[in-house]
Amino acid sequence: MGKTTEPTIIKKYANRRLYNTGTSTYVTLEDLALMVKGEEDFVVFDAKSGEEITRSVLTQIIFEQENKGQNLLPITFLRQLIRFYGDSMQNVVPSYLDFSMNSLTKEQDKLREQMSGAFGTGAFDVIEDHVKRNAEIFDRAMRMFLPFGAAKGADGEEGAIREPGAAPQAASAEDLDQLKKQLVEMQKKLDSIATDKK
Repeated sequence: MGKTTEPTIIKKYANRRLYNTGTSTYVTLEDLALMVKGEEDFVVFDAKSGEEITRSVLTQIIFEQENKGQNLLPITFLRQLIRFYGDSMQNVVPSYLDFSMNSLTKEQDKLREQMSGAFGTGAFDVIEDHVKRNAEIFDRAMRMFLPFGAAKGADGEEGAIREPGAAPQAASAEDLDQLKKQLVEMQKKLDSIATDKK
């Protein structure tokens, strides 16, 4: 019998219990996290109303993982994400994040190889290169949504995105500094892991 492509139905009850209709067992958020990691698709419904609540349950899983100290989401990213709610760019953000994650997923094996082969100095460069490429893609995507085409930046370069009255150079420098700090921290962690494995 072939493997079904239909997602597993999970029902969430008022007492917060989650019921896996595929296995006829109650499950936890941790079980659902393992299903996601195992690439097993599921959809969550509120047992009483029948409303689909998959997004909120997946968000709960992320919240649980972050609370366990497995911090994957940088503070600057979370703040920027919050700023996008209610913003004119809100509709663009999901597509960009989806594209970025798909890109990272496709390249993860190559990134792992490069990082394991170049733990000392190359890991920082690999991550920085990936971030730069994503930023360039995002920049090009944002230009499509500008009402009168791309504006000229302070250096005269076409395509700089700016809001009226904003100081993009200062903001960009600050964002870049934050990003560099995060990358340096990541490099320290990678160096620490490499040292522990020796």
